[in-house]
Amino acid sequence: MIAIAWAFSFHRRRMPWRTVGFGLAIQLVVALALLRTAAGRAFFEGASALASGLTTYTGAGARFVFGPLMDTGFSIVTHVLPVIVFMGALFSVLFHLGVVQRVVAALAWVMTRTMRTSGAESLAAAANIFVGMVEAPLLVRPYIERMTRSELFVVMTTGMATVAGSVMVAYAGMLGADYAGHLLTASFLAAPGGVLLAKVMLPETETPATAAGAGADVPSPAANVIDAASAGAIAGLRLAGYVGALLLAFVALIALANDALAGAGAWVGVEGLTFQRVLGVGFAPLAWLMGVPAAEVTKVGSLLGLKTVLNEFLAYQELARWVADGSISRRAAVLSSYALCGFANFGSLAILLGGLGGLAPSRRGEIAALGLRSILTGTLATLMAGCWAGLLL
Repeated sequence: MIAIAWAFSFHRRRMPWRTVGFGLAIQLVVALALLRTAAGRAFFEGASALASGLTTYTGAGARFVFGPLMDTGFSIVTHVLPVIVFMGALFSVLFHLGVVQRVVAALAWVMTRTMRTSGAESLAAAANIFVGMVEAPLLVRPYIERMTRSELFVVMTTGMATVAGSVMVAYAGMLGADYAGHLLTASFLAAPGGVLLAKVMLPETETPATAAGAGADVPSPAANVIDAASAGAIAGLRLAGYVGALLLAFVALIALANDALAGAGAWVGVEGLTFQRVLGVGFAPLAWLMGVPAAEVTKVGSLLGLKTVLNEFLAYQELARWVADGSISRRAAVLSSYALCGFANFGSLAILLGGLGGLAPSRRGEIAALGLRSILTGTLATLMAGCWAGLLL
């Protein structure tokens, strides 16, 4: 993954060896601690219990709203999207109480001291573990206009390499609570991985304004806890509506594409040609690099392609279906959960351009110019997380 990032680097002769070395060291320590120790097993058990609890609490609210519809079987509308609304409210309350800022500041301090990244980019990278690509830059809003080009790229890449905590719980609900620890581990690995790969792709050639560090004491815009919960729920509702609309549109478009491809394939003598099959062949080598069993690389490759071309929610939905019917091995499913745990896709680029570009209008052109590379680098970061999992599981 590092070699691919270097091949697309803007400055191949300025390899940031310290950042690469310490970035890999941080990933190794995190991966070993969470995947190979008793403390790691306790972490996974705690994450599973937390995911189950949060899903149960969401269910109480959803049952109040949807009533008997909750008993008609699993549905994205009644069982998944409400999790996003509830988690939006919960994270907003935690932000108002200062919990998110303190945790983010601690993680950013580690990256700043070891990888020698600036305070602002480290804060944004750490924040992306817990919040989305639009919310994380709010922690460094005062610095965005003055960020170097390399810092700006780190902010973009780490947003693409991770997912918001609100949707992470939704994914755990789709796959099963025992996947919650893997999804959280994926984000802890992808954040330093995103920084590492972004610095390889676009090395620092200037002096950052926050080279000595930056504070994360961003005040909450809410007047009190109730106001914070209300604002978070509304933001979660917008995100849930966005996710629902995309799922509806893209599933329909995939059905249309599959019919068209099947017809074209039959015309040239290729039976069973589908959109997923085409993507699976193209992304199979990346699945193989992660350590996916050879018999399943095309299958996992189709998930990677679906996530990159469309979005990760669709890919997780497909993975959840395979997990439920037993048509994918446990190892392939777990490694897929790591590789899919990021927002890197073309739809996210529009969101990033609107969100980050809105915070720094003068940098909008640079954000657009770096957009495709941020998708590539974010994808490589999630694949790197999958590689660590494949190595240690």
